[in-house]
Amino acid sequence: MYAIVDISGQQFKVSKDDTIVAFRIQGEEGADVEFDKVMLLSSDKGTSVGAPFVEGAKVTATIVDHKKGKTVIVFKKKRRKGYRVLNGHRQPLTTLQIKEISG
Repeated sequence: MYAIVDISGQQFKVSKDDTIVAFRIQGEEGADVEFDKVMLLSSDKGTSVGAPFVEGAKVTATIVDHKKGKTVIVFKKKRRKGYRVLNGHRQPLTTLQIKEISG
């Protein structure tokens, strides 16, 4: 059984006991979160495709930890003007462990 679910604006294909890394989700480590924006639900009985979401389907996950992603360097320059700007960005991320898919 698997599902395609919208988490923090991104789409993930998840199954039971999968571990995924998504954009930061509010909550404490060890807390359970539910996602009801399930776009596709596939099981032994068949496949349900939502328009846009499958009614009554949800995915339950546990927050494993919060962390930051790799540094992305942003460098801007305008030639012959003496303009140079160097910035870095680290995206806050959350690691999730999928517990249950219900539909």
